[in-house]
Amino acid sequence: MLHESKIHDAEVIFMNTFEFIVRETDLSVLPASRRKVAEILIKLLQETLSGADLAKVNGPRDVYRLTSDMAFLDHEEFVVLFLNAKNRVFKRKTVSVGTLDASVVHPREVFKAAIQASAAGIICVHNHPSGDPAPSEADIELTRRLTEAGNLIGIQVVDHVIVGRDGYYSLKEHGHF
Repeated sequence: MLHESKIHDAEVIFMNTFEFIVRETDLSVLPASRRKVAEILIKLLQETLSGADLAKVNGPRDVYRLTSDMAFLDHEEFVVLFLNAKNRVFKRKTVSVGTLDASVVHPREVFKAAIQASAAGIICVHNHPSGDPAPSEADIELTRRLTEAGNLIGIQVVDHVIVGRDGYYSLKEHGHF
């Protein structure tokens, strides 16, 4: 019998893989009739999966486990995990896709998505394609701005985690907010 956490880990891996496939698949190469069917199936799967709880987040290690697929990307991405009142992730959204060493993120886009999702809190996550998860001064400043904006509108920024091949770095755990 599989342990519940292993089942949960398998679900998370499936969802991360599914999101990667959706993001990387070029449906334009399909014939029009099959493209339409593929688009409908993807939309149905996205709607089904977006309603499922991903995980209870107890700390940055859980965040890293949920977003480890980002560690090997060749460009920066900024993702927001939306939390309900019990710190359960109910949605993951990429709000910015950047270049090799930068991703432009504005609090407006982050909190627009959080408000639309009715999130009680958010966890911000981005990757460093270099593999080194240490934050830059820009990462620290962005975290400060996001925290201030969240405090103003009543959506808590629970953490900002940077992932890379060499592990993860929690800005909250290291006292940046």
